[in-house]
Formats: sequence, C-alpha cells, structure tokens
Amino acid sequence: MKRFSFSLQLLLGLVVGVALGFAAKVWDVTWLAETLTQVGKIFVQLLKLAVPPLVFTAVLVSVANLRNVNGAARLATKTLLWFLATAAIAVTLAIVLGLIINPGQGVTLDTSAAKPVDTEGAGTWLDFVTGILPTNIVTAFTEVNVLQIVFLGVVLGAATLAVGEKAEPVLAFSKAVLELVQKALWWVIRLAPIGTAGLIGKAVATYGWDLLAPLAKFSVGVYVGCLIVLLAVYPTLLAVFGRVSPITFFRNAWPAIELAFVSRSSVGTLPLTQRVTVERNGVDRDYAAFAVPFGATTKMDGCASVYPALAAIFVAQVFGLHLGIGDYLLIAFVSVVGSAATAGLTGAIVMLTLTLSTLGLPLEGVGLLLAIDPILDMIRTATNVAGQLVVPVLVARSEGRLDEAVFNAPPQPLDDAPAVRPAAVAKPATA
Repeated sequence: MKRFSFSLQLLLGLVVGVALGFAAKVWDVTWLAETLTQVGKIFVQLLKLAVPPLVFTAVLVSVANLRNVNGAARLATKTLLWFLATAAIAVTLAIVLGLIINPGQGVTLDTSAAKPVDTEGAGTWLDFVTGILPTNIVTAFTEVNVLQIVFLGVVLGAATLAVGEKAEPVLAFSKAVLELVQKALWWVIRLAPIGTAGLIGKAVATYGWDLLAPLAKFSVGVYVGCLIVLLAVYPTLLAVFGRVSPITFFRNAWPAIELAFVSRSSVGTLPLTQRVTVERNGVDRDYAAFAVPFGATTKMDGCASVYPALAAIFVAQVFGLHLGIGDYLLIAFVSVVGSAATAGLTGAIVMLTLTLSTLGLPLEGVGLLLAIDPILDMIRTATNVAGQLVVPVLVARSEGRLDEAVFNAPPQPLDDAPAVRPAAVAKPATA
C-alpha cells in the first residue's frame, strides 16, 4: 500500500466501501453488511478511545503554549473573531437557502412516530451553561463529556500560565501524554482506508436511498449548504483576506477533509488536521498548536451553523409553525455562540436540540431526523474540519506566520507518523 499516497488509499477505501455496500444492499448479503458495520464500528471506537486524553492535553498545552507566541492575546482574539465571522456567514447562507427551497414544505411524515430523544442536560441554555461545569472530574472523562473536558483543559492551561515555572512539570507531563496519544492515534488513522470502506459500506448497505426519499429536499439542502460554504465561502475568504490560492489550499488540506467525511469526528481527525496545517499549509507551529485543537472542539460551521438552521426551518414547516424575522435572528445567534455544544464528536443532536428549544419548536423534530443523521453528518464534519483549517491560514497570513514556500510546495507525504519533537522550554510572551 505504500506505493499509493494516503489520500489515494482513502479514495480507494471509499470506492471499495460503496461497491461492497451496494452489493450487500442489492443482493441482501447479510453477512457482508454485518462485516462492514463491525469494521466501521471498530474504527470509530478506536478513534473515540483517544478522545478524552487527546482533547484535555491538547487544549491544556495549546493554552499554555501561548506563552511561546509573541502577540498571543492578539492571535487568540483574531482566531476567535474569525470563528464567529465564518459561523455567521455560514448560518446566514443556510437560512437564505432554507427560505428558497422550503425543505419541509409538502413533506408528510407521521410526527407521532418520531423517535424519542434524550434531551436531558441539552434542552435549554441554562442546561447548556451549567453542563459546561463538571460536577465530578472523573465523570467528565468516563462519560466522554467533551465540553466539560475542554473547560477543564482551558482552566488548567490558564492556571499553568499564571503559575509559571512551578507548573513546568505538569506542562511537560501533559506534552508527553499528548505526544503519546497522537502517536497511537496516528496508527489508528493509518487504518482509515479500511475504516472508510466499513463506514461508507455500512451507510450504503443500511440506508441506501430508502430513508432519503421523504427527506430528499432537506438532505440535498444540507449537502448544498455545506458545499456552498466549502467551495464558495472558504475559497473567497482565502483569496480575498488570505491572499493565497484556494486550489493550493484544498490540495494541501484534502486528506484531513476526506478523513473527516468518513470518520464523522473532528476530534478524531485532529492529529491529521494538525499535520496538514503545519507541514502542508505552512502555518507557524506554535500558533497552530493553539488554533487547531481549539478549532477541533469549538469550530463547527457544518454541525452548528448550516445543519441546525436548515433543520429548524424543516421542523417548523413539517409541524405547520411560522417563523418570523426574530426567529431567524435567534437561529443565527444560537449558531454563532453555541457551536461549542457540538464538542467535536460525531453528530449534532445537542446543537439541534438547543436551537429547537430556543425557538420553542417541538423537540420531536429531532427524532424525525435521527434516521438520516449519519449520512448528513459526513458532509457536516468535512465542512467543520475545512473551517478549522481555513482560519489558522487566514490568521497566520495576516500576522506574518505563514510560510508561503511550504504552502506552495508540492504536498508533503503523510504516510509516516510525525516525528516526536522534544518539548521546548517555555519562554514568556512579549505581548
């Protein structure tokens, strides 16, 4: 397989998975469908296994690494502002698209048969805010509550900055754990071509087009909305504000976007996103160490902007409810400030629940969309990761931290695990 690039291996896995899934569906080959399901399930489980230590140490180290970056406060502020700006653009486009296509108009579904949804701790803004604060540190990790893990990482990272030299042993240990987890996770990512075949094959064998029929307009709307953000918004921002070639960017970023599509996990794609950002897009390593992990847990243009906006319009139309200008403004507000609720894991049910409850729409609408969620989640996650790659390039370009020679060079191969660098001695920031 080393004769083929990692990107080509992923593409081959995608093609093989579609073919096997189609065969299992058409000829009703139960054992093949089950095999594909188990292969995909094992791959996702391996990715999720690393989530708690990866997120915690990545966020802690990324915050602490700000001391190594000149103008750290300015860089962090610019990054967050770009996160908010791109989210606002994405949700605005999604609302406009929803008003044009009317995804729920004429759709007749048995709303009484909507699947029950467990919305405990995710139904209101108060639940969301209080849910950020863990009642038990151990529980936050054992239950893989990524939002709480991010909170703990930010707090301890800030405390490490405040304590200074005395906290160096903790920081060194966290860096070592992060390197170990990333190394092990890279081994899992190398299995992505096989995992891709299982995940895509399972989707084709299980769902086919049957479930998309009554929700076709909504499903197409989500894909079209995400593709507009991917292929129009991001390239425009890169060309106008980043003054770099969008084609070169996507050539460099493609392996991470492709893995995000099939794995449906921003956090699981994090090590590859980090490598692409530094080794292919030429973003300064110290700044990328902050921006990429933070983006992987809070930057969700697909799951938190495009999808909930279209889903809210769909649910309102299916249930015969009217949305006014104030409601659309609320959708935009929730999408821009609430994206951390998705927390980098597969699916966007928490974000959708938060949006529907804020608008006072029936939460049964979530249940109507659960059946096709895996299919929609692929393009949503690809959009998420693309946005997580775009923002560091824009900020690095504006701050003179983008190596254009690396950006424009032929893409570096990603077939081998990244070399482990010894932890640098922390230096106080000058600004």
